[in-house]
Amino acid sequence: MEVLLRLLLPRFVRRLWTSGSVGRNKELVDRLQQYGIIKSKRVKEVMEAIDRGHFVPPGSTPYVDSPMAIGYNATISAPHMHAACLELLADHLQPGMKALDVGSGTGYLTACFAMMVGPEGLAVGVEHIPELVEFSTNNIRNSAAASFLNEGSLSLNVGDGRLGWPEQAPYDAIHVGAAAHEIPQMLIDQLKPGGRLVIPVGSVFQDLQVVDKNMDGSVNIRTEASVRYVPLTSKAAQLHNH
Repeated sequence: MEVLLRLLLPRFVRRLWTSGSVGRNKELVDRLQQYGIIKSKRVKEVMEAIDRGHFVPPGSTPYVDSPMAIGYNATISAPHMHAACLELLADHLQPGMKALDVGSGTGYLTACFAMMVGPEGLAVGVEHIPELVEFSTNNIRNSAAASFLNEGSLSLNVGDGRLGWPEQAPYDAIHVGAAAHEIPQMLIDQLKPGGRLVIPVGSVFQDLQVVDKNMDGSVNIRTEASVRYVPLTSKAAQLHNH
């Protein structure tokens, strides 16, 4: 599930971006670069290529820097958080690498991952709401990442993301789009030595944590930012908004 995320941005920047002043995908990406959220050429190029407008429900305002409801008590994250997570994972999304997107929602980040790892790599999305998997599949078919879906280097799957997707493990990059009470061991187990996991952790107060797995299997964990996500939970609990 895509969720509500937030970085500690200057208040005036948040006010500017949520005012509706950004009307097109490239303008949005340019602003994210201007304010230092997008730092690398690769992330800028992939966010320009994957048009956010293909990944929000009809009637939404896709180019405003704000999370948006996508149904089923889920949201698509604000663009600045997509950018921040792509930057954190960029070195682990090189051509030929494998990436897992837990809570893939509308498919936006999974599509970005596929563009970055290329046809020789693999991008896997896991989402426990079947209707969102269907929605995300259609979204990607209408996007610049359509060929990766058709050729099999991008897959979208119905499943409990707390368990990861062991069929394709290990992964160079894992992104989790909901807050866990603690980092699931199964996700650490599915992370390749040298790989990186980005996951929000906490309940009322949450931190975006970056987990790097060393070559000997040990992990280093650091906090990147304070954030606010919906909980990483079961399908039933999510649908009942528990």
